Parts: sequence; structure tokens; C-alpha cells
Amino acid sequence: MGKSTFLQDFKAFAMKGNVIDMAVGVIIGGAFGKIVSSVVADVIMPPLGLLVGGVNFTDLKWVMKPAEVVDGKEIAAVTLNYGNFLQATFDFLIIAFSIFLFIRLLTKLTAKKEAAAPATPPAPPAPTKEEVLLTEIRDLLKEQKGK
Repeated sequence: MGKSTFLQDFKAFAMKGNVIDMAVGVIIGGAFGKIVSSVVADVIMPPLGLLVGGVNFTDLKWVMKPAEVVDGKEIAAVTLNYGNFLQATFDFLIIAFSIFLFIRLLTKLTAKKEAAAPATPPAPPAPTKEEVLLTEIRDLLKEQKGK
């Protein structure tokens, strides 16, 4: 009872439309994130770095403690790599803006589709008790005439 019910419940959960849609969205979002990261790192940031004096943003860092050699062993410098933070921030802003534009486009298309769809006329109201009674009387009179 325990194992088969658990597996059946899991299968019913996993096959729901929302879960599958979410999984597809996560996969596409990951791929989209890689594309946008490449656009930012390889297309946008080089000209921006050139405009501000030939700086590669990922190389920007603050050396808190310089590298040193102790007993013949080199100890690496301690740095605060704020350039990587700037790069990630630009990635995020561009991804967020792109998603905003995409959602805005979908919203407008959905609104146009709903506006273009013909409106179904409202159902006629149900007859009142008086109308039902009058209809019955009419039908009875027709039957009497027909005899």
C-alpha cells in the first residue's frame, strides 16, 4: 500500500500541467540566462569598458593585502573583486529587462486576442411564472380549437 500509493501520487503530481510548464520555463530560462550573459560579457561590456578608459570590468578589484613570499612559498593576494559583481549586476538588469519586455508583449497579445474574440450574447432570461402560465393557456386553447 505504501510504495505503490506514493509512486502513484508522485506520478500524478509530476504530470500536472503546472509542474511541466514550470520545468520547461526553468530550462529555457537557464539557456536564456547564458545567452544574455554572453551578450553582456562579449558584446556590451567591451565597448562600455572602452568608453570609460579601456577597463575590463571583470578585472576590477581592490587589493586588500598584496601577494607575498614567505619561506619560499608565494601567498596569493587578498582581493575584493567588485568587477565580477558589476558584471553580474549588468547581467541581472538585462535579463530582468528582457523578461519584462517579453511579459509585456504577451500581455498585449493576450489583450488583443480577447478583444478580437466575438463576445457571446447573454442567454435570454428565464420566463417568469406569468409567462409560463400564459404559454400553457395558449397551448390549451390551440388544442381545443384543433378538436
